[in-house]
Amino acid sequence: MDKNEGNPYASYDPRPPPYAQNPYAGVNYQVGSGNISVVSPPSPYENSFHQNGPPPAQGGSLPYAEAPPDYQSEEAVGVFSDAAVRRGFIRKVYSTLMVQLLVTVGIICAFIYWPDLREWTREHFWFTYGLMIGTLVLILLMAFCDNLRRRVPLNFIALGLFTVVEGAMLGSVAVFFDAEAVMWAVGATALVSLALTLFAMQTKWDFTGASGSLWVFLWTLFSFALLCAILRSRYLYIVYACLGTLLFSLYIVFDTQLILGGKHRKYQVSPEEYVFAALNLYLDIVSLFLLLLQLIGLAR
Repeated sequence: MDKNEGNPYASYDPRPPPYAQNPYAGVNYQVGSGNISVVSPPSPYENSFHQNGPPPAQGGSLPYAEAPPDYQSEEAVGVFSDAAVRRGFIRKVYSTLMVQLLVTVGIICAFIYWPDLREWTREHFWFTYGLMIGTLVLILLMAFCDNLRRRVPLNFIALGLFTVVEGAMLGSVAVFFDAEAVMWAVGATALVSLALTLFAMQTKWDFTGASGSLWVFLWTLFSFALLCAILRSRYLYIVYACLGTLLFSLYIVFDTQLILGGKHRKYQVSPEEYVFAALNLYLDIVSLFLLLLQLIGLAR
């Protein structure tokens, strides 16, 4: 007598079937007529688990885990989340920047259209130099103190204080120029900044990898400024203002692309650094304004 006779599990092969072509294939056990068969479902996205209809009435089957029809991979969800975070970051940066620029323009207008303040500023040079030192100190604090520029509301308080001090410093410089020249410089700065921002958004040229070149250009321009201060030549001043305008125009494109990020960019700013990103763009625009004001004043 065969020892396997009467044993319903004698024909069962414990080895897994070769389902290499279907990565979602599982094992489904059907019990019927005293035998156990191994069935591979055709696809996890089909409504039926069996190719040949429902299981027999006398049998039972273990449930097969289906993926929902609107299944999304983790990679797709991660890309969507990152894009949403980046859009929120961009809104924060440009909203903060617009408030800074409006406050700055208001302070400049107060200095050039308020006669008493205008005359007092012209007579007290220490006021301008003190504001320059205060601006430099605040920039260093925000650059090297992570908590100061990341922790709310300290970051907004520091940025607001810096904006007021910087606006007062710009106003104290603007009193030495005609009001018409100052307004021309404000309009030219707004137009150039808008055009460069649109260019940085549309172009596929990546300027984020040019930080080293821009840094060398900046120190070269600083050395040229020392030469201009020694020689005191009107034509050298004009050349210096033109080179400075070119440099900070490139910096506006560079910082804009750092903020926008994307697959075409080599580097991008972290979404946590929205205050620091707004500060960088603000300094670029302010520097462009000062150079355009000097250029217009020399031309007039």
